[in-house]
Amino acid sequence: MNQLKNIEITKIYHEDLNTLFELSNSTFRDTFAAQNTPENLNKYLSDNFNKEKLEKELSNPNSFFYFAKRGGEIVAYLKINIGDAQTESFEMRSIEIERIYVRKPFLGMKIGQTLLEFSKEIAHQQQANVIWLGVWEENYPAIAFYQKNGFQVFDRHVFVLGNDHQIDILMKLNLD
Repeated sequence: MNQLKNIEITKIYHEDLNTLFELSNSTFRDTFAAQNTPENLNKYLSDNFNKEKLEKELSNPNSFFYFAKRGGEIVAYLKINIGDAQTESFEMRSIEIERIYVRKPFLGMKIGQTLLEFSKEIAHQQQANVIWLGVWEENYPAIAFYQKNGFQVFDRHVFVLGNDHQIDILMKLNLD
């Protein structure tokens, strides 16, 4: 357990699977439903945020999930990957922030900022010199947030949402 700015950050365990399932599906839908078709969104959620896949991700020793709680209520979650769990392979000592998702009523309350600061602590513990992530090229608020925090674009890759091939911008923060 870690406490930053009135936000309690707790590790997610297998017994939290149902809560993680509900939170991951609702926050992803809230974030991307307006810009994507229901068919593509539903296919992506069915393929990627089903309980079996989340259970497998929770079992990976190089993936770490955390809940952010405010006043005991779960308001967000974070997924960090190290080593071979990272979705891309680079010749740098890195960790990947694969997911930071905040529940809609809690956007703008600096919860994402708190999770980003927590990610820096994890990077330090892992002796990483880079934190990187992928963000959809049309998710302008997220891009602005990461740029404000010193992340710079270094590459891009294709992200398939349902049947739609989208572009994710890869951004990194050098910690050295």
